[in-house]
Amino acid sequence: MSEGLLKMWVALSAIGLMFVAVFSIMFSRAKLSGIFQTVVSLFAWICMIVAGILIIIVVFSGPVQG
Repeated sequence: MSEGLLKMWVALSAIGLMFVAVFSIMFSRAKLSGIFQTVVSLFAWICMIVAGILIIIVVFSGPVQG
């Protein structure tokens, strides 16, 4: 697998994590309460932080030679 294709998959997985975070935070605020809301919100924050780190890695790794 080429470096460019690998970076594409990493970026795509980060975008997927962002969607998971958005939908889980919407679900937790609309349907949950108490400790379940806290757990799902914490999961959403973790997904968003991991996605941000992945995007930073992709952006600052520079262009691909090809």
